[in-house]
Amino acid sequence: MVGMDVVVRLFGPAREAAGTESIALALPAGATAGAALAALAEAHPALADLLPRARVAVNQAYIDVATPLAPGDEIAIVPPVGGG
Repeated sequence: MVGMDVVVRLFGPAREAAGTESIALALPAGATAGAALAALAEAHPALADLLPRARVAVNQAYIDVATPLAPGDEIAIVPPVGGG
């Protein structure tokens, strides 16, 4: 099975935890957004606690983690914003 490359953009605490604003991920063909999050947590353990609470967008649209990805997709990890 041929793989695909996607780019993950990180914002706020996710950017701080990873020490970078973007990460390139190589995923198997047919991977979902959830699979991308799992691969991201494995590659960058500092993000593992943050990812389950973050919103995920693909190509600037919020999606469900079951959404299939396509080669070249841009995934945005948007951590929750606290306030009070």
